[in-house]
Amino acid sequence: MTPDEFRKHAHELVEWMAGYMESVEKYPVKSDVKPGEIFKRIPEAPPVLPEAFSSLMKDFEEIIMPGITHWQSPNFFAYFPANTSPPSILAEMIISTLGAQCMNWETSPAAAELEEKMMIWLRGMIGLPDYFEGVIQDTASTATLAAILTAREKISGFAVNNDGAASAGVLRVYCSQQTHSSVEKDVRISGIGRKNLIKVAVREDFSMDPLRLDEAITADWKKGFIPCCVVATLGTTGSTAVDPLKAIGEICSRNGIWLHVDAAMAGTALILPEFQWMLEGREYVDSFVFNPHKWMFTNFDCSAYFVRDAGILIKTFEILPEYLKTRTRGIVNDYRDWGVPLGRRFRALKLWSVIRSYGTDELKRKIRYHISIAKRLSELVSTEKDFEILAPVILNVVCFRYHPEGVPEDELNTINEKLNHLLNDSGKIYLTHTVLNHRYTLRMVTGQTNVTLEHAEKAWDLIKKIARGI
Repeated sequence: MTPDEFRKHAHELVEWMAGYMESVEKYPVKSDVKPGEIFKRIPEAPPVLPEAFSSLMKDFEEIIMPGITHWQSPNFFAYFPANTSPPSILAEMIISTLGAQCMNWETSPAAAELEEKMMIWLRGMIGLPDYFEGVIQDTASTATLAAILTAREKISGFAVNNDGAASAGVLRVYCSQQTHSSVEKDVRISGIGRKNLIKVAVREDFSMDPLRLDEAITADWKKGFIPCCVVATLGTTGSTAVDPLKAIGEICSRNGIWLHVDAAMAGTALILPEFQWMLEGREYVDSFVFNPHKWMFTNFDCSAYFVRDAGILIKTFEILPEYLKTRTRGIVNDYRDWGVPLGRRFRALKLWSVIRSYGTDELKRKIRYHISIAKRLSELVSTEKDFEILAPVILNVVCFRYHPEGVPEDELNTINEKLNHLLNDSGKIYLTHTVLNHRYTLRMVTGQTNVTLEHAEKAWDLIKKIARGI
């Protein structure tokens, strides 16, 4: 492709992108293709001769687009958001054009220093103490793995890195029953083992019970096990429950245990003064992660990971072969030593673009608006006699179910699962579910970048109509 051809197609593609953002609401939110349908439409072998970009775009529209679930639709109420925004997309275009591999300071000094500054900006925006230092990871799963590995090395005196997992004794990691599944995966990867992940019971609001945590840790000490790390969650995936950070932190401090905080989605709400209560007990935190790619309108992937003692993090991951030695070693941040991957993208640029384009006041306004939509939606659910709220509505998630009069409890799960599938198959909205106290629970997340109260009210009308037609 020549520069002139690239210029022509790039202009065409930007027109397509702008058109997509304007019309995304018109697409079925959830793809309805059958398994294997797209695979069968793609040729068995690659082309021998060059093909025109216009041919690729034609196939993209006809083959690929029908298989896309539209996360940027304001009718997307599923999972947690994976938001984007025009400023983020424009920055991503620059990132792709530069094609920089930002593993060391020397491989792109601007990338390293912008990342350092963006983490300082974020640290101040969400209210973390100044002694925290930050790095951009790809996902919260990777950041939590970094935390668990660092906790493992600290408690073992870095013996595991040198001598292997058997040298550390039986390490234990603790989280609540509502904690994200990535913690279990990370414990497996770390070599600590799934059997040594202790899932602590939760209170009525689905937050971790600190009394049960304390009991579990005390019992493990008596058994000769070594409590290594506690993962507290601000905004659990199921219900956005907020674990009591101060009470958990006091237990960790008393026992010399690493405290990691997973605030993947809810962390963005910390930019609001009225949600700073979630960080009470921050003085006990060793590491903290939240995802701007969830609720801060910065497209995937961009996960902000903060650590109290960067030296321990670096010592856990650093390795220095001859080909990576530089004259600036030790006087700059070589972020390849701050996590698992060697290769790193220039993610800080899109974060910079988003924060500057919105400004902190507009970011706060949008987050408050999303929270207000959830509050209003919960009021609408509560006024209907055949629906019920199943968890406290704290942020942007409403957990509810359809409960028609006279229907036995043992049939409600089947009815609500059917309702969920009917709603999603309609293509008009997309919801996901969780299970709370053995109840099949519909989750409606009002965090998509461009969602409005009107979208939520329209979705609620559809939910009532389909539910009452079952």
